Amino acid sequence: MNHAIPIPITMSANPAKNRVLVLGLGNTLLTDDGVGVHVARQLGSDPATPNWIQPLDGGTLGFRLLGTLSRADAVLIIDAAQLGAPAGTIRLFDRDELVRHIGRSDRSSAHEAGLADLLTLARLEGFRPKYLALLGIQPQTIDWGETLSPPVAAAALAARQLAVSTGQAWGSALRGISISSPMTGWWMQS
Repeated sequence: MNHAIPIPITMSANPAKNRVLVLGLGNTLLTDDGVGVHVARQLGSDPATPNWIQPLDGGTLGFRLLGTLSRADAVLIIDAAQLGAPAGTIRLFDRDELVRHIGRSDRSSAHEAGLADLLTLARLEGFRPKYLALLGIQPQTIDWGETLSPPVAAAALAARQLAVSTGQAWGSALRGISISSPMTGWWMQS
């Protein structure tokens, strides 16, 4: 049974007005595994979240996300990821690193396999977002429970800010607005 509460999302038919999809993945019943969902929910409930960011609680929905994913010009996926680093470490994977990370053979969760399959199917269906990245957060604990561990809860706050700054850079670029940003274009599709 999926206990995720989806946040409604609508993408404009006009590409110039498309927003950045911030897709939070994970199972909120398994402690830190649900960090992506927690970040998406925080963004969705915060009135200060910029209007160009469209957070979506993807939970463990898998292929049911295909329609929403295929309409997006920019997708930032947030998920727990085994980084081999201290709990709460955040790593931003660009498009190529994302493909390598989810394509490896030592996947640690069912939704890593689901994400790989979802992105493969979306690509076969013509999904070619201009921007695509994964914000991975190293979990401390994946066990029954609905509360994030302290280092992952702290990382969720930082991930939220990183999602907003990434969304701002991508959203501005999609609308043809030049902005000053410390980001140097790692997200661009080649």
